[in-house]
Amino acid sequence: MTETEPLILRRWSSVIRTQDRAAYAAYVERTGGLDYAATTGNRGFQMLMRDRGDGSTEVVTLSWWSSMDAVRSFAGDAPELARYYPEDDRYLLEKSEFVDHYTVVAGTLPPA
Repeated sequence: MTETEPLILRRWSSVIRTQDRAAYAAYVERTGGLDYAATTGNRGFQMLMRDRGDGSTEVVTLSWWSSMDAVRSFAGDAPELARYYPEDDRYLLEKSEFVDHYTVVAGTLPPA
């Protein structure tokens, strides 16, 4: 990565019921995953899950972007706000208002 080619990481997290893991992963693939792929400047995404052992599972979505302008193309004029979909309330036990953005300064992306 160079100064002229920044890479932006967008990080969002929440909590779901552990029993909803597979259904929620499929739901994200057909909502946010498709929207990421359709947005110019998106370099991919990953969804991570970690069972808490109490019937809940932490979910973290990492999406990779060529610039903050690309993030705005996905998230709108206030990219710091989380973007939610109509059925999210069915799955999410927590809905944070904000996401985090980071400029990647070292490292490599995993292979596609």
